[in-house]
Amino acid sequence: MWAVIGTWRMSLEGIENNYKCLKEGEDSGEIVENIIKDVEDFPFFKSVGYGGLPNEDMEVEMDAGFMDGNNFNIGAIAGIRDFSNPISIARKLSDEKVNCFLVGDGAERYAHKAGFERKNMLTDRAIIHYKNRVKEDRIKQEESELKPYIGHDTVGVVCLDTNNKISVGTSTSGLFMKKKGRVGDSPVIGSGFYADSEIGGASATGLGEDLMKGCISYEIVRLMSEGLTPQQACDKAVSDLEKKLIKLRGKAGDLSVVAINNKGEYGVSTNIEGFSFVYASENHAPKVYLTKREDDKSIHYEASQEWLDEYMKTRTAELKLL
Repeated sequence: MWAVIGTWRMSLEGIENNYKCLKEGEDSGEIVENIIKDVEDFPFFKSVGYGGLPNEDMEVEMDAGFMDGNNFNIGAIAGIRDFSNPISIARKLSDEKVNCFLVGDGAERYAHKAGFERKNMLTDRAIIHYKNRVKEDRIKQEESELKPYIGHDTVGVVCLDTNNKISVGTSTSGLFMKKKGRVGDSPVIGSGFYADSEIGGASATGLGEDLMKGCISYEIVRLMSEGLTPQQACDKAVSDLEKKLIKLRGKAGDLSVVAINNKGEYGVSTNIEGFSFVYASENHAPKVYLTKREDDKSIHYEASQEWLDEYMKTRTAELKLL
């Protein structure tokens, strides 16, 4: 049995381009890396890799994480600039016994010495988004506080291969207009990602500051170890964390998660409208689904062609300076 799941519609092409290799016995770590690289290389996905939206200093700072569920090897980077595929650097770091989580200049130095491709990741489209955002905030007289937009998209992929190995990876450019050096949940083990091949794997996307408060990816795997299905685990983790945050802080940010267990069964949960994901398995061709929550339980339904067309139309639309 093999299966793969990715956050958001943006993981579709990567899964379509790589899932057939799982039939041929390809390693899940290789599949995760290749799927995420496809997302990182597409300039119209403005929250991952090339084309990602910049921080408040107009720099694209990227984070990525990778975990091998067979041996618990992890690799992660945060705040790295001007390298084309953060996920590949994170996966390479997972081979290291120590120094496997690097940030900023240290991550860039490692990537350079390891021979990874340097690339200016700030695109013309991203610059237009940045300048328009600054102008909008000036009009609103909010120059002193550039607020990050809600609902940014981190790509997270969880994969089970035919050798029963589970791997998980994440990649993001983080919140638009974030403070320089800000790091969310994506590269943090247990928050943005977690994998245990004997149980399952999970990945998260949303407001990193709140996702980290619940160590949510680890929590989902822990719940699966207690006998919950991936869907039950995802629903419980999201519901419990949201309720706790509201109780303690009065509100909760965006929380969305995906998971797969060691049988290839999947789970997805969210507290927002319009969360999408892509799933494929031995008996299931890649499809895009939308999910919504009712009474603490998630309902998934296949995305319509109209929705799919509008998704790409919106993201590839021509941009102009205000």
